[in-house]
Amino acid sequence: MITVGITGGIGSGKTTFCKEWETQEDVFVLYADDFAKELMQTDPELIQQIKNTFGDESYDQEGNLNRPYLATEAFEKGRVEELNGLVHPVLWKRTEELIREKKKEGINVFAKEAAILLNDGRPENLDYVILLMADEDLRVERTLERDQSSHQKIEERMNKQPDFESLTHLADFVVMNDGSLKELKTKAFSILKKIKQID
Repeated sequence: MITVGITGGIGSGKTTFCKEWETQEDVFVLYADDFAKELMQTDPELIQQIKNTFGDESYDQEGNLNRPYLATEAFEKGRVEELNGLVHPVLWKRTEELIREKKKEGINVFAKEAAILLNDGRPENLDYVILLMADEDLRVERTLERDQSSHQKIEERMNKQPDFESLTHLADFVVMNDGSLKELKTKAFSILKKIKQID
């Protein structure tokens, strides 16, 4: 099975790119952010670690994650690294398990979509890394349309993300997404074809 990491800044087109790959039966895409949120809600060991570190208020009486409280604790009090330090090891472990499961199911390409994929260098368990890039103004415009957020909040989120231009040397494929949706879809299929042929 081929393992691929797909990354890029907010509004770069990662999700659109991945959705194209998902139209192929032999491709599985894991969205790291969504999976992390799911684990924070379902993994007993992680839940206990979060409670021990950030307090029992991290979850409500029904056992649901108290997102506003945790966001305040992590982001406004500068404890993001602390939270990541709890979530990421569980995320990596469960991802490895999922890769093994999908391989048994006959999946040929396992793709992991994550904005912070290259924060600590290139992950060793990936055969290929794809980095999506786009003009900053275009990324802001796309995110405004998608999230109904403010210009200022989007720029704040962008500033917290890595400088992807300095990470291009870690990628096997750098996709410039400054064109149309059709062009991005064409690039997505072209790269998928190349990866399968290379392997």
